[in-house]
Amino acid sequence: MTERPTRLRPMGIEIPTGTDPHSIRRRIEAMEQLLERSFVIPGTRYPVGLDSIIGLIPVVGDAVTAALAGYIVWEAKNLGIPRWKLWRMIGNIAFDSAVGAIPVAGDAFDLFYKSNSKNLRIVKKHLDKHHPQTMVIEG
Repeated sequence: MTERPTRLRPMGIEIPTGTDPHSIRRRIEAMEQLLERSFVIPGTRYPVGLDSIIGLIPVVGDAVTAALAGYIVWEAKNLGIPRWKLWRMIGNIAFDSAVGAIPVAGDAFDLFYKSNSKNLRIVKKHLDKHHPQTMVIEG
């Protein structure tokens, strides 16, 4: 098995820099975790990420999180995912951004609607079918 090039991140997470499907999968999973599950609300076990936190900033926050979510779509495009799946992913982001832009109610919505997690599932399903060697047993 060939070694994949990696780069150590400040938080101690190794992010692969290769262009193979396994490296792309790892990068998408890392971005999804950062955007959706990187923190836990104190006193609860409910995970939140930068999507919910940055989304609290009116207008600019939703634009920034949409751009970060767009990275997942860009990586999915590099995998050769069909256009209809890419449009579905873009639709998830657009819906999240549109509802998230509503003051107060949109911020509450952001806590429960995880567009990046939905997009990660689309990518994983594609990879598991077309690149089964990238499958990871999750426990």
